[in-house]
Amino acid sequence: MTIYHFTGIKGSGMSSLAQILFDSGESVQGSDVETYYFTEQPLRERNIKILKFDPDNIQPGMTVIAGNAFSDSHPEIVRAKELGVEVIRYHKFLGEYIKKFTSIAITGAHGKTSTTGLTSHVIGGFKPTSYLIGDGTGSGKKDASYFVMEACEYRRHFLAYHPDYAVMTNIDFDHPDYFSGIDDVFSAFQELALQVKKAIIACGDDHYLQKIRANVPVIYYGLGERNDVIAKNIEKSTEGTSFEVYIRNEYYDRFFIPLYGDHAILNSLAVIALCHYEGIPANVIKEKLKTFKGVKRRFTETIIGNNVLVDDYAHHPTEINATIQSARQKYPDREIVAIFQPHTFSRTETFLQQFADSLKNADSVYLCEIFSSAREQNGRLTIEDLAAIIDGSEILHAETIDKLNKHQNAVFLFMGAGDVNKFQKAFESILQMGA
Repeated sequence: MTIYHFTGIKGSGMSSLAQILFDSGESVQGSDVETYYFTEQPLRERNIKILKFDPDNIQPGMTVIAGNAFSDSHPEIVRAKELGVEVIRYHKFLGEYIKKFTSIAITGAHGKTSTTGLTSHVIGGFKPTSYLIGDGTGSGKKDASYFVMEACEYRRHFLAYHPDYAVMTNIDFDHPDYFSGIDDVFSAFQELALQVKKAIIACGDDHYLQKIRANVPVIYYGLGERNDVIAKNIEKSTEGTSFEVYIRNEYYDRFFIPLYGDHAILNSLAVIALCHYEGIPANVIKEKLKTFKGVKRRFTETIIGNNVLVDDYAHHPTEINATIQSARQKYPDREIVAIFQPHTFSRTETFLQQFADSLKNADSVYLCEIFSSAREQNGRLTIEDLAAIIDGSEILHAETIDKLNKHQNAVFLFMGAGDVNKFQKAFESILQMGA
C-alpha cells in the first residue's frame, strides 16, 4: 500500500486532506514544525504520525503531497526527487481526487469555511458525503457520493479544480500581496466559472458575481428580488434566524438556522439552492439546517461567569462587520468589545481605513500587534497607525490583558487569522482565577 506523506501536514487544507485519506483506508503520515496548531488535533485523534521536518522521512515508494507554503527547495521535496518519489502539490492532488465524486467547490472572498461546513452537514443527511473544510476539518466516507470542499482563490489555486458545482459567496479584494486589485480577483473567479461542469450557485446580491459568465446554468440566491432563490419575511432573535424561501417567485418552505447575521442567511440560501437543484427533499434540508453547530474559529464561544468570549477568524473588514452584527443579534443588551489582531502588513495597509470603520461598530476596541506571515516579515506601518484613526482604541499586549477586566457582562470578540487566541487564553486565565 502506498504511504502518503504530507510535507506541511498542519496546514489547514493539508490536515483536512490527510484526515480524508486516512478515513478512506489509506496509509498516511506527515511532517511539520513542532509548534502546536489547532489543525493537528484531529490528526492526533486518529493517531496519524506527525514527524519533524527531515529529509530522512522520505522513503522509496511513498507519494509526497506538498503544502503550497513550501518551495521545491524544501529538504524533503529535494530528497523525494533524488529518490524518484512522486511529489504532487496539494491543490493538484485534490483536483484529481475529486473526480471520483459529485464534487462541490465552495469559494468566495468571505464565508467559504462556514458555507463548506453547512453544505457538507446538510448534504450528508441525504447521502454519504466526504468533505474538506478550511478550518482543518476533513472526513472521508468510503461509500461517499458527494465531495464538498473549500476552494481558495489565493494564487489562483482553485483553478486546479474542475468541480461539478461551484458555490460562489462573493467577490472581494483580499490577498493584496498577490492580487493587483478587484478586477484581477474577478478574472480568477471568471476563469473558474468556465471549468464548472453542472451549475454555479452564486450570490446575486454581489455586484461582481452578477457579471459571471459560464457554460452551465448560474442560479442566483440572495435577499434582492431579482434572484432565483430569495429569503423573505426574515425573523431574527437571540435564538437564531428564520425565513421563508421563494424559488423563482414560488413559495418553497420556511427554514430556521441557529445562526446570526445576514451573512448566515445568505450562506444558508446557497445551500438550499444547491440542494434544490440536486433534488434533495426540503424536509431533509430543514432538519439538517436546524442542527448545524458551526465550524472552528467562526464565532466559537466560551462562557466564563457573565462574560462571553468569542474566537473568530475575521481578518478582513467585511468579516469584522459580519462578526459584530452576529454578536449584536445574539446579545443585543451587552457591551461588544473588539480585540483585533491584523494579519499581514500588506492587508493592513491596503484596508487601513476600512478596518477602522468596521471596528467602530463595536463599543470598545483593542488592537494587537500586526501578525506577519511567512510571505512578509515586516511592512511600512505599525499597529499605532490603525489606533490613530479609531478614537478611544487601546493597544493590547499579552502582559496588559488585565485591561479587559474593566468590562463586565460583555461579549469579547477576539478576531484575526494569526495567533490572537493567545490573548484570549491569557484573558480566560485571569477570569478563571477571579471566578
